Amino acid sequence: MNAVLKRATNLSINADLLREAKALDINLSAEFEKHLTAVVRKVRGEQWLRDNREAIAAYQRMVEKHGIWNEGLREW
Repeated sequence: MNAVLKRATNLSINADLLREAKALDINLSAEFEKHLTAVVRKVRGEQWLRDNREAIAAYQRMVEKHGIWNEGLREW
């Protein structure tokens, strides 16, 4: 099993929010990592769409012009 390398870092956060999170026994590292993972996934997806916008549009034009290969085989 591969161990995940963790690195300590410094962040600035609203003091009241930090106090409340600690009072609620929230694991800040785990919550931050979950949120950052979601943000990275979202931004990567947006970047992929930007990078592939032309190819997607070209494919859609081709399908509009020629249809899809299995058009007669679909049952829905």
